[in-house]
Amino acid sequence: MATTTATRHSRRTSKTLLEPTGKELETYEAPKLVIPVDPGRDHIQGDPKAILTLVEYGDYQCPFCGAAYPEVKKVQKELGSKLRFVFRNFPLTNVHEFAQVAAETAEAANVQGKFWEMHDFLYEHQRTLGDNSVALGYAKKIGLDTQKFEREISQHVYQKRIKEDFMGGVRSGVNGTPTFYANGVRHDGPAEAEAIIESLRAKS
Repeated sequence: MATTTATRHSRRTSKTLLEPTGKELETYEAPKLVIPVDPGRDHIQGDPKAILTLVEYGDYQCPFCGAAYPEVKKVQKELGSKLRFVFRNFPLTNVHEFAQVAAETAEAANVQGKFWEMHDFLYEHQRTLGDNSVALGYAKKIGLDTQKFEREISQHVYQKRIKEDFMGGVRSGVNGTPTFYANGVRHDGPAEAEAIIESLRAKS
């Protein structure tokens, strides 16, 4: 997980005298998703009325998000129509210099109906982030109006929306990327398909 200090944060650290006792741990409740999923606003892949919901707060430049990307695909394949997957922006701009423009790139593709195509492309081509011609070439390939696409990115048209995602994540207990919520409860386990599926089923 990438955090604001660009180090991988593990919640499975060794015990110290300051840590809660076993009894206190039993009462631990993972943070809840504060901002409900809104089909009118959110990027949703799958049946909007599916019984299981996985929300990811992600950063397109984050290597841990890049590693989690194929894991999410496995979860989607395994759960099929039972799952709706929601992606929200959480660019860690102080450690990932291209994360913000990548988020703006996906949002610019979204208004032309190609969010998920661009989302996947950005994760599959993380090493090219920073070279705007790569995403622009893909935008042209998938039939976007590239003049509108470029103009909206250069004018930061979607900056406010991305900030709203980010602040909603902070309020929900996001402290690094990727952070997942399984049916509204933060998934504190590994960002791996098996663990995520287990969380979704346990919290259904």
